[in-house]
Formats: sequence, structure tokens, C-alpha cells
Amino acid sequence: MKLHAVIGDAGPGNPFADRARLAALRTGSVEVVAELYDSCHQRVRRLARRLLGDDGAAEDVVQEAFAAIPHALRSFRGSADVQSFLLGIAVKKARSHLRSTIRSRRALERLARETMPQPHDPEQHAYREQLARRLVWALDRLPPAQREAFVLCEVETMAAAEAALILGIPDATVRTRLFHARARLRVLLADEVP
Repeated sequence: MKLHAVIGDAGPGNPFADRARLAALRTGSVEVVAELYDSCHQRVRRLARRLLGDDGAAEDVVQEAFAAIPHALRSFRGSADVQSFLLGIAVKKARSHLRSTIRSRRALERLARETMPQPHDPEQHAYREQLARRLVWALDRLPPAQREAFVLCEVETMAAAEAALILGIPDATVRTRLFHARARLRVLLADEVP
């Protein structure tokens, strides 16, 4: 049975409900880690990209998260599915990466925008670039905890309970952070001088 078919299922058909299979993942079995990578890479990368705002940094976080999973699973208690556990690792890696590389990330964003292919409609391209800059600018000014809650709930469209599981905090804390993030974004975007 393929991992992607059951990654979120905690039932008996889940290969990670099987102790031997989970043990293989904990020891870093190349086959099992590869299945997990194939099943979850895109979601982890998308989350990292939204948290960091840079493709290169997101890919670094993806690699770090998958490299860390065998060791991190030693503390896995089974209270979440493996995908949620992996997303939690990715959030922690993104936090660390953001703290250590925010200046270089901004330089990479500028370079990425300069090398983007031009759409057929220059006006539409200019509008999208301006909108992207405004949103990244505003998200960069949120405290990391509020940014994480906003990206998980609003961009990734997760429920507060799922985001709480990933972040390792209570649901109410996620909702509070999300409330403050929305309020702060409204102020930032309203006060921004073009």
C-alpha cells in the first residue's frame, strides 16, 4: 500500500500505525523516507515558501525537515499523523532559517522578481508584482508567531485545530494569533505609503 494513500489516516491501514514501519522510518530507511518525501514534499515546500517568501530558502527548509525526520520521530508519540508531525518540523526549521537569514532572503526575493518571465500583459504583471510586494512587506512586519498562524490558517486554509497541532500550541492560541495578525495586516496595508 502506498504511503500517500494513507498518510493522514490514523486507522489500522496506515503503514505508520505499524510499529515496524514506523521503526523503519525512525532509523532512516531510504525506501520509507523516499515514500514520505514523494507524498509530502509539495505540501511541505508550499508551506515553507509561504512562511519564508523565497523558493531557495523553502527548498533548504524542505531538505532540513526531511533530513531531521528520522531523528525527530524518536520523540513521536502518535498524537498526530506523520504528515502533521513533518509540517511541525518544517515550521520549526522555517523559524530558525528566518531568524538567521532574513537579510539574504530579501536579496534573493529581489533577484527572483528580476528574473521572472514577463506575462503578455505588462499592466497585469506590474499589478501582480505590486500586490506581491505589498503582501510580503506586510507579512514581514508581523511577529513570527502571528505570521505562522496566518499562513497556516489563511493561506494553507487549515483549521485552527490542525495549525495548533503543527505548531504545538492550543487551538485558542492559534485563533488569538490569527486575530492579531489580521488586525495588524489591516493596519499595515492601510498605512503603507506606495
